[in-house]
Amino acid sequence: MIEEVSNYLNQIRHDFTKQSLEEASVKNNPIEQYALWFEEAVGAQVLDPKAMIITTVSAEGKPSSRVVYTRGLQNDGLLFYTNYKSKKGQDLEANPHVSIVIYWAELERQIRIEGICEMLLADQSDAYFNSRPRESQIGAWASNQSEEIHSRKELEERTKHFTEMFKNQDVPRPPHWGGYIVYPNRMEFWQGRPARLHDRIVYTKDNSLWKISRLMP
Repeated sequence: MIEEVSNYLNQIRHDFTKQSLEEASVKNNPIEQYALWFEEAVGAQVLDPKAMIITTVSAEGKPSSRVVYTRGLQNDGLLFYTNYKSKKGQDLEANPHVSIVIYWAELERQIRIEGICEMLLADQSDAYFNSRPRESQIGAWASNQSEEIHSRKELEERTKHFTEMFKNQDVPRPPHWGGYIVYPNRMEFWQGRPARLHDRIVYTKDNSLWKISRLMP
């Protein structure tokens, strides 16, 4: 089976033909360019346009990647929320540098982001937590994210415990749960093109200014 899959991986080909990307057509701010592409991804019915793969690096220098959801934008960054005690939270405490990849196959587009991650202020995390469905709020209390668990039943019992604890009252934000903002210092927008001659437009930050340039595919 491994050999068959390996042969298939070597034989399958996909040519990229849908669109192009020119320096003259992009926004001056890469967050605005992301917002433009995100709107187009929603319009194209991309399966899950808010999903992004974020890579953190531990204190020992070991990288770790997972999918999270982009949950907001500011002029200078992207927001996401998680458990501060999770693997990613521990990594970020030791090393705030992150790398992000977003891939929208339906549009033959990829966005790569490098930057620094910082915790959001408590009131901003509170506001987002209060907007979440109640089941998700309970889940934030029930799950000690990334910790080993003996069985699914244990998680279900914890969920039941916190459901009863907060019965007939608002669920407060757990102190171990909240938001981060990624401040990019480099963002690359990749548009697939025929014959692997892809368009790559990169923004690099110099103090407070963004420099826009084109890269070889």
